[in-house]
Amino acid sequence: MTQPAPIRRDRRVQLLAEALTLAARGWPVFPLRPGSKTPALHSQERCPRTGGCTDGHLKWEQRATTDGATIVCCWTHKPYNIGLATGAAGLVVIDLDMPKPSSSEDAPGGAETFKALCERAGQAVPTTYRTRTPSGGSHLYFTTPTGVRLGNTAGKLGPRIDTRAHGGYVVAPGSTTPTGAYEVTDPAPVMELPGWLVPLLQPPPPAQVRRLVAPAVSGTKAARVALDAECDVVRGAPPQQANNTLNRCAFKVGRFVAWGDISREEVEGAFQGAGEERGLTVAECRSTIRSALDSSARTVRARKTA
Repeated sequence: MTQPAPIRRDRRVQLLAEALTLAARGWPVFPLRPGSKTPALHSQERCPRTGGCTDGHLKWEQRATTDGATIVCCWTHKPYNIGLATGAAGLVVIDLDMPKPSSSEDAPGGAETFKALCERAGQAVPTTYRTRTPSGGSHLYFTTPTGVRLGNTAGKLGPRIDTRAHGGYVVAPGSTTPTGAYEVTDPAPVMELPGWLVPLLQPPPPAQVRRLVAPAVSGTKAARVALDAECDVVRGAPPQQANNTLNRCAFKVGRFVAWGDISREEVEGAFQGAGEERGLTVAECRSTIRSALDSSARTVRARKTA
């Protein structure tokens, strides 16, 4: 009856050590719920407006830290999994996922697709810091080239290949889920993102869309405000309504994509991150977001009447 307590303490010690090791690299971390990939932080709706949130609600990316005292205080409280804020860390992480059990037996995984992409480009698969995910996939860590800002992508490099950069996070090594652990499989130095991959991950230039009524001012600011607001709605959705909420919110923002105010890639990346935070799977998010944006594009009205 007394055995679980020391086991929990040992787990906290292990995760604390991992979090401090990551922070020593200059990689900001924040807590995820024990055994989960979901941030263990209060939502905007429940923000007490005290402590770090005195001047306004801080989201997980703003709360990510390398401060040792803060990390010790957090991870001695509970055996939190570790979230690593990729953008704040100056990282781009390529997530090579495995096919789902329901996929056909010959469906390639993300690693095979990425290897084929490298071969087509006449490049070797980069040797860099690599971790293994519980599903058998891999995370490849790269530093962001100077002067380059990249966001999250879903499937842009190929099927079952996602990337996390600004606005994204990954579950760090040492963390566990019911299906297994995140483990370092190659402790090689983190290399800079190869130059040939940079243009493949950059957002495309805004499409030239003929607008029926020219707006008096640019709609880009309004689009980003709407995107941030709808992503917050997704993060705060009840678990049983998460997918429907994601679909509804993405559909709303889709009009700004159709009007050319914001790139589809930026919208997809933001909603992908919000949906995963809410607890939806990568595949669920990707499918729902694409369906909602496609539907919005088909039904969008001219700006004057919208």
